Amino acid sequence: MNPRFFSRAGLCLLLALSLAACAQTVIYEKASSYNNIIVTEDPNGLRTLLFERFGGRQSVVKPGDPDHLELAYSRVALVGLALCEGPRRFLIVGLGGGSLPMFLRKHYPAAAIDVAEIDPAVVDVAKQYFGFREDERMRAHVGDGRQFVENVRQPYDMIILDAFGARSVPAHLTTLEFMQAVRRALTPGGVAVSNIWRPSHNPVYNSVIRTHQEAFDELFILDVPGDVNNILLALPRKQAVDRSELTRAARKISADEKLRFDLGDFVVYGFTVLTGKNWAGNVLRDADLKQSR
Repeated sequence: MNPRFFSRAGLCLLLALSLAACAQTVIYEKASSYNNIIVTEDPNGLRTLLFERFGGRQSVVKPGDPDHLELAYSRVALVGLALCEGPRRFLIVGLGGGSLPMFLRKHYPAAAIDVAEIDPAVVDVAKQYFGFREDERMRAHVGDGRQFVENVRQPYDMIILDAFGARSVPAHLTTLEFMQAVRRALTPGGVAVSNIWRPSHNPVYNSVIRTHQEAFDELFILDVPGDVNNILLALPRKQAVDRSELTRAARKISADEKLRFDLGDFVVYGFTVLTGKNWAGNVLRDADLKQSR
């Protein structure tokens, strides 16, 4: 997170997170080929994964309790379940501590869950400190998430894009070419869920929105309460959805799965349907990455 892009509210939030981190004990710290991996634990047993001291929290897990999703964005991301009926295959790009795959493993035990994670050390730490376990239906695949997506042969009902480095989403996971690969990796009735920072914290926000719009037929935006994230819900089909309809569908998921939170509340809080292209942004392309090197 570059301080130049923080609003006053954002700086206050970062300070609050830093103060909260002071009450945590570092139980693991080691540099990998990709990250400086830090695991902390608070007095309540919550464990947090960081990629730099006082940086953004990559994941927060209560070991042994997969229903506990501490970070608000991870709960909001699950609204995507209301847009794909009876999901049987999930892909998550970016493991972190494994909170989302472990949650999905509990509530969709018959589903196949694949996780693409570029850093093998993150996979090891998720297993050792956060309780992540592979089995016959849940697998962690070590390697670049883009390559994994581009090589998908059996499509997924939900793809969650949650690959953050210490400061941003890797640029090659934001381009039109990558988003088109994500679309190809979805079933016709599927949904792609992207976790991004809001405009005040993200200088390429408008371009990320525009790029999603070029790759998908529908795009919805959800605000994350009390945080600096937006969740994007992208569909590979035309499907008119209004706030009340999505709220009802989300509440049904919450009731059917006996969730500890009501997904419908997140739709009521902040839901936007984009009806026109975001002309304030440019389409992000692979060619731009080559020119910037």
